Amino acid sequence: MSLLHVFGFGLKVGHLVWMLCCWIASMILMNWSINGEFKDPKAGLLGDSGSKMWFKCWDEISKYSFKIHHQYYQYIGSKRVGKSWWRKLLFSWVIGWTLASIWIFCCMSSQATEKRKEMLASMCDERARMLQDQFNVSMNHIQALSILISTFHHGKYPSAIDQRTFARYTERTAFERPLTSGVAYAVRVLHSEREQFERQQGWTIKRMDTLEQNPVHKDDYHPDFLEPSPIQEEYAPVIFAQDSVSHVVSIDVLSGKEDRENVLQARKSGKGVLTAPFRLLKTNRLGVILTFAVYKRDLPPNAAHNERIQATDGYLGGVFDIESLVEKLLQQLASKQTILVNVLDTTNQSYPISMYGSNASNDGLEHVSHLNFGDPFRKHEMRCRFKQKPPWPWLAITTSIGILVIALLVGHIFHATVNRIAKVEDDCHKMMELKKQAEAADVAKSQFLATVSHEIRTPMNGVLGMLDMLMDTDLDVTQLDYVRTAQASGKALVALINEVLDQAKIESGKLELEEVQFDLRAILDDVLSLFSGKSQDKGVELAVYISDRVPDMLIGDPGRFRQIITNLMGNSIKFTEKGHILVTVHLVEEVIDSIEVETESSSKNTLSGFPVADRSQSWKGFRTFSQEGSMHPFSDSINLIVSVEDTGVGIPPEAQSRVFTPFMQVGPSISRTHGGTGIGLSISKCLVGLMKGEIGFVSIPKIGSTFTFTAVFTSGCSSSKEYKSQQINCQSNTVSSEFHGMRALVMDPRPVRAKVSKYHIQRLGIHVEVVSDWKQGLSSISRANNAIHMVLIEQEVWDRDLKSSGLFMEKIGPGSPSKVFLLSNSINFSRGNTTPGAYGLTVISKPLRASMLAASLQRAMGIGNKGNPCNGELPSLSLRNLLLGRKILIVDDNNVNLKVAAGALKKYGADVVSATRGIKAIELLTPPHHFDACFMDIQMPEMDGFEATRRIRDVEQNINNHIKFGEISVDDYNNVSNWHVPILAMTADVIQAT
Repeated sequence: MSLLHVFGFGLKVGHLVWMLCCWIASMILMNWSINGEFKDPKAGLLGDSGSKMWFKCWDEISKYSFKIHHQYYQYIGSKRVGKSWWRKLLFSWVIGWTLASIWIFCCMSSQATEKRKEMLASMCDERARMLQDQFNVSMNHIQALSILISTFHHGKYPSAIDQRTFARYTERTAFERPLTSGVAYAVRVLHSEREQFERQQGWTIKRMDTLEQNPVHKDDYHPDFLEPSPIQEEYAPVIFAQDSVSHVVSIDVLSGKEDRENVLQARKSGKGVLTAPFRLLKTNRLGVILTFAVYKRDLPPNAAHNERIQATDGYLGGVFDIESLVEKLLQQLASKQTILVNVLDTTNQSYPISMYGSNASNDGLEHVSHLNFGDPFRKHEMRCRFKQKPPWPWLAITTSIGILVIALLVGHIFHATVNRIAKVEDDCHKMMELKKQAEAADVAKSQFLATVSHEIRTPMNGVLGMLDMLMDTDLDVTQLDYVRTAQASGKALVALINEVLDQAKIESGKLELEEVQFDLRAILDDVLSLFSGKSQDKGVELAVYISDRVPDMLIGDPGRFRQIITNLMGNSIKFTEKGHILVTVHLVEEVIDSIEVETESSSKNTLSGFPVADRSQSWKGFRTFSQEGSMHPFSDSINLIVSVEDTGVGIPPEAQSRVFTPFMQVGPSISRTHGGTGIGLSISKCLVGLMKGEIGFVSIPKIGSTFTFTAVFTSGCSSSKEYKSQQINCQSNTVSSEFHGMRALVMDPRPVRAKVSKYHIQRLGIHVEVVSDWKQGLSSISRANNAIHMVLIEQEVWDRDLKSSGLFMEKIGPGSPSKVFLLSNSINFSRGNTTPGAYGLTVISKPLRASMLAASLQRAMGIGNKGNPCNGELPSLSLRNLLLGRKILIVDDNNVNLKVAAGALKKYGADVVSATRGIKAIELLTPPHHFDACFMDIQMPEMDGFEATRRIRDVEQNINNHIKFGEISVDDYNNVSNWHVPILAMTADVIQAT
């Protein structure tokens, strides 16, 4: 991996993180703006302008981030970025986002403050509006009360109103004036009328200014103790008052400074006039008085001041306790405790008068709402503040910190990416160096294996060849035994070399399969022949059964299939001391169709009668047998399932997990007791995998093991209709047509063993009938319409009851057309039984194979060619006919190989000439010569076999061209116009390329 690729990947990741961070931040802010803390539909936290601003910011961020990504990607894609540049960029990144976080914090804090101001303004305006509305209601009722007095007191004689009536009426109608503490009416009295007025009322007009200068407590106040009003032109004593303010009766309001100005202004303007805030009598609470003039008659709105003064009869005043008034108002609101309210008289802007509230302030946030109480000459306002200090702007703090953290994380990712790039680049260089070393080591390993295998095989070929030649000489029994032992050891060593080489090929992935046509039944016959000697020595019954639905000719790799069967059967022979070893081959589909039947495992239904491990458990977990697994889709594909069951010692449970591990044995004593390298099963598993199959096993200690594998091949016949004809036409050459139409009787009480015998006999074209005892056998033979040509009796049946055996042979008689054979599982017949020879029985040794069975039947029954070759005689005759009298050149630099090859060819009658160098071979094979063929070693010093062959072909081509164009005479070259000697390559090298 290059630096550019790694960094490009890192930059893409960083860009995605950056875009994700921006998107998250924008979505958070948009969510806040839409669903703000106070959920004001008109504003939100950021307001409409704030939302638009953030949408615009998001668009700009997206555009710039894409441009930055594009430009940096192009830059980095063409140059290597230095560490110092990245440090500057990282530092700028951190500083920039720190400033951006501070800016975001300030923006969000200001937005929160604006929202707080808006909320304060809304609450303050609401309270001011309510106070103003209720004051106007009370003012209207006071004005109506003035009209009432004008009508029923001055306009009617005698007056319909007295103090008691006024007090009761005003008390009952107090609910219409919710903000007033009381109302009172003062009449206009001229100085000339004072004495008469005081006599009528029964009290003296009192002055007010003394109380203004010396306020008294409400409990100490009494009107009788007040001084009489001083002499003046006119007076305004209170004659009617609500009970709540009855203490003001007899007091001259014109003697008070605030009230005098208020009264004079009211009668002059004809409107309600308010006093400045002052301390009320008796209550000593801060309040104001609203005054209306009461006229003798209705006046036009544009009446002059003098006209109004002359028409004045009295003055109606309403007392407003501002503190109680505002307190009652705030009590009506649920959020009273949220804000602090101040009501001020601001007629004099320089010295505003506080009417309600405290001047103390928690913060600088304040809102002013103007009040209009109907008096154009006085100005009032309400000032509101929050009661608590503003809360910490946690939203702004967390958002700014979160964005800063995300930015720092992105910076860290970029920083780590740059560092990682440098490390990966260094590792990449190291990896490339190691890769080159590994490739060189692999080449060296392959070369080493080729060289070692060649060097080992070359002497081993000489050893085995010389031993084979030695066996053809006159040897006594002891010497022959020694030679056979040495030859077996040499073959075991060659097999070990093959296994090691196969394992090396598997590890390097260079093991490939061939695609050739082969006879499956012939291969299994060869494997049976390979192990027949060992099985007979141990007394272990060895058998093969192949289903009739399995074609004889398949396309695949016969050598590797043979290797798998050989490994599995070799292990079974190695670990089995009694019982049997049975190899079965079926189509996968027929096993699936009869899976319930196949899973039955009974000791009476086995080849030898010994219990076996249930083979259905060995394919447990195969994909082929699961619902998910599917059969091979091609119509000409053959899915085989092969099982190898034995009655050996089994595999311990703790060792079953490492069965397919290379070079692993079940226990440390296994290799010493039974031999082997422990890689046969590992190789078999790999080969099965290459054949698109699976392998598994089930093993029970002291019962036995069953290995099962599947493999996919291609049918070797054009259609499935040819399967039955293959039974005769496509079988091995050992099947003779002389047996077609014959009938045979097999006597065997074991169904599985009888099935195996029937399978092999039917391969010869013989019709087979199976019986289980002597009585059934005699019944079948005695039938007139059944001509039994041969009777094959299992040795177990013969040995079980010798008396019945003798009676059976006597009833058949010497002149019977039925020939009797005894199927024996051991080379040496039963020790205590000599009757088979007496009865003229022919013993056929197991395991049964088609070629061996055909040869035995032919010799015993005297049909066909008695000299029909078996056990390798046919190849020997063919080679002798081919090589007899032929002159052959052998070229090899190894003298031992020359002797072995020369001896092998001379054995079949060939005339052999040897050469040790390629140059000598060129001289000998330069036309004219009398050689019929040449065996050429590939690897030779000075000149290898390839070069020698090339030069020989060049010489032959040159001479052939001269003869063709008549440049030389064909008579000079033994009358041969086209020289081309067959050259066969020889090598001990087994590498696939070779």
